[in-house]
Amino acid sequence: MINIPLHVAIIMDGNGRWARKRGLPRIYGHRAGVKAVRRTIEACLDIGVKYLTLYTFSTENWTRPPEEVMGLMKLFTDVIRKEIKNLKEKKVRVVFIGRRDGLPEEVIENMEWVSNETTKFRDLTLIIALNYSGRAEIVDAVNKAIEKGEKVDEESIRKFFYFPEMPDPDLLIRTSGEMRISNFLLYQIAYTELYITDVLWPDFDKRELLKAIKSYSTRERRFGGI
Repeated sequence: MINIPLHVAIIMDGNGRWARKRGLPRIYGHRAGVKAVRRTIEACLDIGVKYLTLYTFSTENWTRPPEEVMGLMKLFTDVIRKEIKNLKEKKVRVVFIGRRDGLPEEVIENMEWVSNETTKFRDLTLIIALNYSGRAEIVDAVNKAIEKGEKVDEESIRKFFYFPEMPDPDLLIRTSGEMRISNFLLYQIAYTELYITDVLWPDFDKRELLKAIKSYSTRERRFGGI
């Protein structure tokens, strides 16, 4: 029997390499990556995962070539507009985590729009980490607590995070074979099970997700105990 994780988080890596292997500009890899996102959402709905967090754009990604960053922002807006009908039909709630500072106004408007349009759904909560940094989230949470004059401990600090109700990920998947966390959900993944695959993100599908979940199912989670 497969133990289905409540919350799967994914570092979607390999779009650029996927495009380079085919002699294409990097933006083509990102477009192919959107198809993998769609497949993964469908797969999570099929097998019963309730939370899916996707590392979409980190604060460090601003250092990429300006044309790539601009292409990503436009792609992001286009995808929201195109996918909203499907998300609503499948009762997927969309939530964003990360800093809004620096994002184009059009992107922010679309983020707020899709969040409002899907706020009542619960079949799957899709958490999109956009302009996200795990370190920044902790700093922002501490500053919010200071502003409110509250002292925090390891549990109470959660209410100051970008999405307080988000459960810690049970399983973190990283594609493309890289052995790094890349500043993703640093607080929340303290006891998360890790799964690294050499598959590039645009090639990721339900079969690959099930491989990761089967691996997760074989592990004994002790959370620091015996």
